Order: sequence, then C-alpha cells, then structure tokens
Amino acid sequence: MPELPDITVYLEALAPRVLGRPIERIHLKNPFLLRTVDPPITAAEGREVRALRRLGKRIVFDLGDELFLVFHLMIAGRFKWLAKGKPGPGRITLLTIDFPDGTLALTEAGTKRRASLHFLRGEAALQTENRGGLEVLDASLEAFARRLRGENHTLKRALTDPRLFSGIGNAYSDEALHAAQLSPLALTSKLGDAEVARLYEATRRTLLDWTDRLRRDTGDRFPEKVTAFRDGMAVHGRFGQPCPVCGSPVQRIRYAENETNYCARCQTKGRLLADRALSRLLKGDWPRSLDEID
Repeated sequence: MPELPDITVYLEALAPRVLGRPIERIHLKNPFLLRTVDPPITAAEGREVRALRRLGKRIVFDLGDELFLVFHLMIAGRFKWLAKGKPGPGRITLLTIDFPDGTLALTEAGTKRRASLHFLRGEAALQTENRGGLEVLDASLEAFARRLRGENHTLKRALTDPRLFSGIGNAYSDEALHAAQLSPLALTSKLGDAEVARLYEATRRTLLDWTDRLRRDTGDRFPEKVTAFRDGMAVHGRFGQPCPVCGSPVQRIRYAENETNYCARCQTKGRLLADRALSRLLKGDWPRSLDEID
C-alpha cells in the first residue's frame, strides 16, 4: 500500500499536471470503484482542480465549492499518467480522467477490488474519511509519546494504526523499528522515555529520508514504480537477506496477507519472534534464537 513518502511524491507529480486544470471527462470503467452516489460523479466534469492534499493514505482533489474527489489506493491501486485519451492498460484500469494535457488512470492489479473513490460534498463529509492519525512529521516528541502510549499495543500495530498515526504502513514501520533498534512486538506501555524518543526520531528520519529518495528517483517524471519493496530498505521484504547493520539474516512474522520483517540481532537481542503458522507447526522444534539456527 502506498504510504506517506509514496503519496507525497504522487502529489508532487500530480500538481504540475492537474492543478488549475479542468476535468474534461471521467470514464468509470469499474463501477465498484465509486463508493458514493451523491453528488453524481459527472458533476466533477468541467471543474478545475483547485488544490491537492493528503488525508492519511488518501489523495484528495479539491474541486472548489467544497467538492472533493477522494482516492484510496489501498494495496494494489496505482496512478498512471498517460497521453491524453489513452485508455489505460487493459483490465486493471478502473478509471481514467481526461485533463487538457493528459489522462490520469487509476489501475489495480490482482482480482480483489479494494481501491476506492469517494466524491464528497462538504468539509464535514471529507473529514469522515480522516482516520485521525497523528502526523508524525508535524508532531512534537511529547505529542508522539502521548499518542503512542494512549493505548497498549505492540509497536508494529501502533505505528500502522491509522487512528494513531497517519500515513505509516507495513513497509515504513518495519524500517523505522529497525532504525530505532526496537522489537515490533514490544508493548507501547513498557517503553521507557529514551526508547520512545529513539522511535520518534527514527520514524521521522525514515519518512523524510525515503520521501527524499523517491523524489530524487522520480525527478520530473510521473512515478512509475510505486511499491512497498524497494532497493535500499534495511529489512522490509528482505527475509533471509543480511541485515545491512550486523549481517544477520532478516527474519519475518507472517499473518494474514502481511508480514513483519526485523533483524533479531539488532532488534530483539537475538531472540526469534514466533511466526504464528510456522512456530505452531514446528512446536518444540521452533528455534528460539539466532544461535540455534547458525
């Protein structure tokens, strides 16, 4: 799922292409994408994009008169910028929006249709899409600590909960926790002040560094490869590969459709965290530390 750095770079690429320009035509190729009926989506045609903003992991087109297009890309949704009138790549194209200088396409790979578009009237309606998470880059250490300790969760769950923190998902939470040298399963209620401060700085640094890196990689082009798995990441998506800090193999915890990646040597003092599926299968044979598998 695109997270804060990816969404930021999307917005920066969209700005010179759509800001101040009218929506000439909207072609909804998959009706399930649109989750609202009033106002009708055709009411967006002819309106200029007055402003762009990020709402958590959502991208908002402000069309003026308190009308908003709200895109949530979810896991596999992506934007593509095409030559004007080009239909977009096959069945994965859910929507195209024609502008004077090009066409914006929304695509979604796979068979599950999770991406969504809401066309909303009024600021109050827009705020119903706001999950209320704290913007870490705008927050003080004190505000971060209050939010982190407000509920007792694992650090991984707390960082990725959109009600607690805005724009952070599976990928950058893994990277921030590795940078802070903290276990993804450490409980927020048990963190000391020094650990909270370390996580605060690591989270901010991770988001800023990756935003800058993606910005440099994209340049003036439209982002083409928006992915949760990137070269240069320390642990996310690197199961079995060496940790860039200590060289130990990166570990993982799998659950549902997600996985958490971490370095046991750097983050858990060598202890292996139980993988729900594999540790239950192996039971007593499940290794408890890196030393048992070295």
